Amino acid sequence: MDRWLGDGGMAIISGVGGSFDAYGVDGEDLGWVSGVFAPLDLACNPHGAVQAGVHSVLLDAAMNFAINAALRGKDRTKATIEMTTELMRPALRGEQYHVRGDVVRLTRQIAYAEASVTNAKGELVSRATGTFLVHRASN
Repeated sequence: MDRWLGDGGMAIISGVGGSFDAYGVDGEDLGWVSGVFAPLDLACNPHGAVQAGVHSVLLDAAMNFAINAALRGKDRTKATIEMTTELMRPALRGEQYHVRGDVVRLTRQIAYAEASVTNAKGELVSRATGTFLVHRASN
């Protein structure tokens, strides 16, 4: 899992200014991940605001990474089945944000997760919920 720190194994994450710096499993064996987002020009419109699709990419990656943190052995997420993203306030070039992903529920084949982007004041900037297909490696 450490190899996924930084860009999470996806160059687009660092390309837009994101980076994952920590992950783990909570007391209920549910995974989490945290990171930072300092929007780069590629992530922003001409006015310096981050595009909604960039939020979706970061939030989707955070949820997948959190799920994978909870899985054992060669088990991994296979696909995003459904995802809803909401933007509450703008993320702007030149600012730094916190990204967090958490597993809400993990079953044999399906995982449910949520992720958020918050600003320096702790205010919610964007959030997402998602349902993911889990691939269990044969034992």
